[in-house]
Amino acid sequence: MNRPQPDEHAPFYKGYIETVADDVIDELETQAHAFPDFLKALPPEKADYAYAEEKWTLKELLGHIIDTERIMTYRILCISRQDPTPLPGFDENEYVKKSSYLNQDFGKLIEEFGVLRRANLYLFRSLQESELSYRGMANNCTVSVRSLLFIIAGHVNHHRRIITERYL
Repeated sequence: MNRPQPDEHAPFYKGYIETVADDVIDELETQAHAFPDFLKALPPEKADYAYAEEKWTLKELLGHIIDTERIMTYRILCISRQDPTPLPGFDENEYVKKSSYLNQDFGKLIEEFGVLRRANLYLFRSLQESELSYRGMANNCTVSVRSLLFIIAGHVNHHRRIITERYL
């Protein structure tokens, strides 16, 4: 699969995409177990830790990753099926604020991420080469299926770096 070109996604996503290896499916598969393993190795007391006032706890951050994976995968499904309906954006801060992630068990959230990613991989692997270049509108921006795959992987890479730099 070719890497996404700049006209296949909003400029905001460039930083995420740049963190992803050329074989995005392999990276997504690796993340399905490597990211949960990374999270399980964190000190348990970090689950409710926020590195600054008004910042998410680690539980909330993981919930945000899960929410984003669901939304981006839905976008892949819609665009790969050539649904012409423009897809809405979402306010990640409001999603976290309105969630119950603070009250959930961190171990269960880790498990949820792994299960969600493994399920999503069935869709990701099923995509045909022609479907990867399909484009749709999400959050008032053009985005390709290929870009969404790289964005999902890059989003996890981004937050893993944030966890390492600010939560540990």
